[in-house]
Amino acid sequence: HVQLVESGGGLVQAGGSLRLSCAGSGTMFRFTRMAWYRQAAGKQRELVASIISGGSTTYADSVKGRFTISRDNAKNTVYLQMNSLTPEDKAVYYCNAQRKGDYWGQGTQVTVSS
Repeated sequence: HVQLVESGGGLVQAGGSLRLSCAGSGTMFRFTRMAWYRQAAGKQRELVASIISGGSTTYADSVKGRFTISRDNAKNTVYLQMNSLTPEDKAVYYCNAQRKGDYWGQGTQVTVSS
């Protein structure tokens, strides 16, 4: 069955960078859409960035110019490069993938100290 495994979260100082990775397994087909969501304490989960198999991307206004989503279709892997992090970026980041179903990773914590 399909699994998404995230890595790359952690603690970073404000202004620093982190790179998240999410590797999909359990399918030989390419995900049509892959995305990153985040959920801060006491808030609803929100879309951070998404990328479709053709490469088109979308970003939340709050991360435009700071975050970059990319994917390796051959590996069914999606990445999120996060630069200029602020304490407002602190959240659990979840990977999402879609192809004839909606799949979620277990989440990875990102903490930004001021």
